[in-house]
Amino acid sequence: MKLLDLLGLIGSNLARRKGRVALTTIGVIIGTAAVVLLVSLGVGLQQNAESQLGGIGDLTRVMVYPGFSEGPVVASGPGVVMEQTAPLNQAAIDAITAIPGVTAVIPQDYFMGGATIKAGRLEGGSSIIGVGTDDLGQLGVTAAQGELLLPRGTIIVGSQVANNFYDPRARAGQEAPAPPDLYGQTLSIELIKWDSEGTEIRKKTRARVVGVLEEIQDEPDWSIFMPMSDLEGYNAWATGQRIDRDKTGYNTIIVKVADVDQVLDVADQITALGFQAWSPQSFVEGISSFYLVLQVAFGSMGAIALLVAAIGIANTMTMAILERTREIGLMKAVGANNRHVLAIFLGEAAGIGFLGGLGGVIISWALGQVLNVLVISYMAGQAVETGGLPPTSAVITPLWLPLSALLFATLMGLFSGLYPALSAATLAPMAALKYE
Repeated sequence: MKLLDLLGLIGSNLARRKGRVALTTIGVIIGTAAVVLLVSLGVGLQQNAESQLGGIGDLTRVMVYPGFSEGPVVASGPGVVMEQTAPLNQAAIDAITAIPGVTAVIPQDYFMGGATIKAGRLEGGSSIIGVGTDDLGQLGVTAAQGELLLPRGTIIVGSQVANNFYDPRARAGQEAPAPPDLYGQTLSIELIKWDSEGTEIRKKTRARVVGVLEEIQDEPDWSIFMPMSDLEGYNAWATGQRIDRDKTGYNTIIVKVADVDQVLDVADQITALGFQAWSPQSFVEGISSFYLVLQVAFGSMGAIALLVAAIGIANTMTMAILERTREIGLMKAVGANNRHVLAIFLGEAAGIGFLGGLGGVIISWALGQVLNVLVISYMAGQAVETGGLPPTSAVITPLWLPLSALLFATLMGLFSGLYPALSAATLAPMAALKYE
């Protein structure tokens, strides 16, 4: 039997029982549409969540903290004593640098006191960070103004630092001054510390702004960076004691990794050395894992409907065999063999699965578009109230999903009709012709 003849015979057989085939196909349509729509919803939720994490930071970065005998560091400063089991000293830097995939290891420390920064008549404040590199570009930041080279006596400010400035002599109700352009200015910095009796002590210094960073929606946006040698001098003044890096190490080390796929492995190796390591990538991986589980759960809910549809196909094909027993005997009497009969009934079962899968894919796509319009309209109103960004889509259907659903529905129909088809193929011709 030729393929075209087989397909024509399958089509005519399905057309003879339009009502029964339509009811069975509806079950497959519902199951397929449920699988595609629910999984698409899970994909949409995942992509929207990941887009909201766009400002979480550089995913090739690992933040490394000292190892402590009792949990992570929650405070630091004068008078706070913590027992380090693994300080971030030069030995730690050498050990981390030797890890495969690490491209840069940059020590970082914070000023352990208060600071008031003056630009003309305006005053402000910000976190002051010392970095152990003369090129801030190693941190993965870019310059909106100026450069990223950081010689002694200079600073580089984040994109939002200027927004912290205010006029201390402004009267009530007076309009706030515009944020100053800090690039190229020499700022006056008043460092503040307190003695054992709580008396405030101030020290004045100056630094020239050689660069302003592009906004990245992370800590650098609100920070002032200076050379580590300058910060160590200020911290020695603030604490009243010489900084011993071999003993106390650095507050933080930033590790840059060559590829984002290596980040978690590098973080694990750093942790194995006795340090604490965290990367934005670990948070992103956790979010992705959660939504992957959600997609599987959604898909499983739709798969239940497909299982019910599979039982319906098996029932339909079984009834078809009972109704067409004499027809099967006649086919065998005129020369059809078991393989031909098997192919016909398997083709009919697969055809029901294919038609149901195709209908389910089309309906799920249409419902997805309607759901996108409704959800986006609702979320846009919520975003206006909260000031957040609205999602671009709620339901996202990747190309592989409808194709896989269509293939699965067809194969499901094929396997559901396997037992009835085998029963039909093995009927004895004479017994089939005598069947009433």
